[in-house]
Amino acid sequence: MRLAEGWSISRKRVISIITTKNLQVSYLNKQVLKNFTCEIPKNKITVIIGSSGCGKSTFLKSINRIVEEEGGRLSGEIFIGDKNISDLPKETLRKQVGLVFQTPLVFPFSVEKNILYPLNYHFSLSKSEQADKVKHYLQLTGLYEEIKQDLDMPAYKLSGGQKQRLSIARCLCIEPAILMLDEPCSALDMKNTISIEKLLIELKEFITVVIVTHNLSQAKRIADHVLFMDNGELIEAGDYSIFSDPKEELTRAYIEYMNY
Repeated sequence: MRLAEGWSISRKRVISIITTKNLQVSYLNKQVLKNFTCEIPKNKITVIIGSSGCGKSTFLKSINRIVEEEGGRLSGEIFIGDKNISDLPKETLRKQVGLVFQTPLVFPFSVEKNILYPLNYHFSLSKSEQADKVKHYLQLTGLYEEIKQDLDMPAYKLSGGQKQRLSIARCLCIEPAILMLDEPCSALDMKNTISIEKLLIELKEFITVVIVTHNLSQAKRIADHVLFMDNGELIEAGDYSIFSDPKEELTRAYIEYMNY
């Protein structure tokens, strides 16, 4: 497997599961998440579906505590394994829980330095090890062959899809135990979308993957576990059978509409 060749995450660091209990999030007077209780299984791809504005992105940002920095108020509990995230330093939490946003975020450096910056912050590597890591993580996301002669070019010159893949590569290079992605393929063509989906399927051998998507076809291709949200609430959770045999009428209506 191409991933295993460069993935050195210690098995002792792999986080077992995400659990939320009565999670509530609000901004000013608007409540975005309501009594949200769920479990996300380890080493699986959990796909979160639901209409725009139902709280999917807010849920992701709650897990690594970005919500608080955006002025949101959070109550309830979130556990990673047996640890409450409120007891973890944010830097420790965010090294373990990576988040790739829908709008690609690149640092104002070269492509190569976008990978080297987090690598050098978290690890002590030789020059040859740094070069190997940069190549490896760009290869994982299918970006290396496109830009291998231009690794010193400013990252802002990349296309939108290339920036997204660079963001994923940068997130992976610090070897998180959980990878969360918010509509990661919205700016990608079909070829690169398939490449990222294959990568996520490979990744679940090593880490837990949580992805928000509006693309129901994509959800069906990669999901092991599904959360369906509506109006800030968890309506239904289940395995792949949720797509063919949902238990809740709201879930059924959403899936039928998205399949129309």
